[in-house]
Amino acid sequence: MSRAFVKENDDQATELPERPQSPHPNLVTPHGMELLRQQEEALELQRGRLLADAQLLDKEQLLVVERDLRYVQERLARAVVVDIEAQPRDAVDFGATVDTVDENDVERHFQIVGEDEADPNVGKLSWVSPIALALKDAKVGDTVVWKRPAGNLQLEVTRISYPRG
Repeated sequence: MSRAFVKENDDQATELPERPQSPHPNLVTPHGMELLRQQEEALELQRGRLLADAQLLDKEQLLVVERDLRYVQERLARAVVVDIEAQPRDAVDFGATVDTVDENDVERHFQIVGEDEADPNVGKLSWVSPIALALKDAKVGDTVVWKRPAGNLQLEVTRISYPRG
């Protein structure tokens, strides 16, 4: 008989697929590393609370937390903290904050960060995003082409700065 027609034991929790890891090196800013550590700590606390609940009825929640914890622990194990102080001050690289103006005089403000720290809604871009790759090594006054699904856009770099350690 096909396994499709066999009733599974309701007490057995279903295996969850692992969260995929990025194929890129896990470059992180010092702040990004701290955020990963905080995320690991929060997941460990959540896991501990779930394990302490002797009446745990929803084992799927525990499986999700354990899977997410494994993901974060792997991100931490692969993390490479980039020394922002060693970055070139006159060119865009990892950790840079970049101001640009486009061909329509729209100004933009970006910070190039690790994949886990990226949040485009607040201008934090992953170092492997198309715009970050276009800006890499650009200097003030350089024009780069941001290849977007909505069409290419030329950006002029107007300012580059790096946080102080």
